[in-house]
Amino acid sequence: MALEIVDYFDLDLDIVDDLSNALYIYKELYSDCYNKRKKITEKEFKALSKKMYKECTRKGVQKNENNNEAIVLNIVRLRHQRAQLLGYENHAQYVLEERMAKSPATVFDFSQNILDKALPAAKAEMETLKTYGKEQLGLDRLEKWDGSFVGEKLRQATFNFEEEVLKPYLPLQACVKGMFEIAHKLYGLNFSEVNDIPVYHKEVSTYKVYDQKGAFVSYFYTDFHPRPGKRGGAWMTSFRSQYKKDGQDYRPQIAIVCNFSSPTSKTPALLTFQELTTLFHEFGHALHGMLANTTYPSLSGTSVSWDFVELPSQIMENWCYEKEALSLFAKHYKDQSLIPMELVQKIKDQATFLEGMATLRQLSFGLLDMAWHSSSPDEIKDVVAFENEAFKGTDLYPSVAESCMSTAFSHIFQGGYAAGYYSYKWAEVLDADAFEKFKEAGIFNSKVAADFKEFILSKGGSEDPMVLYKKFRGSEPKPEALLKRAGLLN
Repeated sequence: MALEIVDYFDLDLDIVDDLSNALYIYKELYSDCYNKRKKITEKEFKALSKKMYKECTRKGVQKNENNNEAIVLNIVRLRHQRAQLLGYENHAQYVLEERMAKSPATVFDFSQNILDKALPAAKAEMETLKTYGKEQLGLDRLEKWDGSFVGEKLRQATFNFEEEVLKPYLPLQACVKGMFEIAHKLYGLNFSEVNDIPVYHKEVSTYKVYDQKGAFVSYFYTDFHPRPGKRGGAWMTSFRSQYKKDGQDYRPQIAIVCNFSSPTSKTPALLTFQELTTLFHEFGHALHGMLANTTYPSLSGTSVSWDFVELPSQIMENWCYEKEALSLFAKHYKDQSLIPMELVQKIKDQATFLEGMATLRQLSFGLLDMAWHSSSPDEIKDVVAFENEAFKGTDLYPSVAESCMSTAFSHIFQGGYAAGYYSYKWAEVLDADAFEKFKEAGIFNSKVAADFKEFILSKGGSEDPMVLYKKFRGSEPKPEALLKRAGLLN
């Protein structure tokens, strides 16, 4: 059987933030089949996957001039020394004091609680993968480099569904209009497009946002399509944060930037379902900025604790799955027929596919991060051995010699996630628990929306995030809603 490698190059590379970066770095391994769309056999693909995985996971740990082990240990030691000079036991304690979690113990308890719930499901999923790999693909032993490929083959066999069929129901302009309508139903906002405000590119659209009483709320900019020189990805940015000075409320200027496919001569710009959730995600950040009501710009909008900032964005994604919301805008661009909800249900079902293993993987990264930053670095002599010990209990695959994540874990050793990687899963708990309140009362319930606006969206970093969350929810966040959504609770 021949494969299009561009369709199946979905490797579980662990240490690589973006697969395209890995493909670029190791272009000599795949250039012929990737760039020329060469057909390859499954046997050739498996061999390439193995080589690709091993090369990627040896980054920074080989015995050459690019070895990062000493650098990792030095970074950890310096962070530990700084924390102790400031009166903290370790770097994690120093960082978490000003986060929603507050302490390393809270993070460990949080992670272990979810791990205990996810582990049985993950083990069952691993056995399913092993069985499928052996019976359908002839794999006597499932290795890490096989995981994503076997999982994708099993997904296709299980669901027989491709998200592309939904694109005609998701024209970008209709999705944007529906997004505005949802914001109106929730928060009373009205978006009026204007053409008299200078923009940095002709593709940027500008809106003035007003509340239900006609008061000006914010300027809002959208920039949706790729072009030469534009950075990839999607993000929200603030040109000016909201603040108050000398009796005047200076309203914010907020933008979201994406890279959705441009329209063609025959079709409008159409979104995949994943792109739809990306649009709503960034819009959630934008609402956090637009609805700010604080005194100081440094505490306004998204200027909140690291493990709190994703709540407004991730909760907005939930409306993408609800029929009451989709009926506002998800209609075929040709005949205006409503998106079939049975197809949306397949999206939901696929979202929980192998979720136990995915949860373990995500937790493992956070636990590794916490292990590095809540231990005494003087006791760490071997980077690989320390990492292997941290991964015990979360790694279901056979170990791979000469592999290491820490030496290329840019999130915690180069980026700002040191003692903060747990926040990815923490934010999922927040959004699932918070949206559960909307579902209980109705996804457009005005009282719940008003509370979310008052206690979450408007306050920025002016109050402790746990205090704000409890004012909205009535209690601290619980993981049950996330575990239920992920299919990890019976």
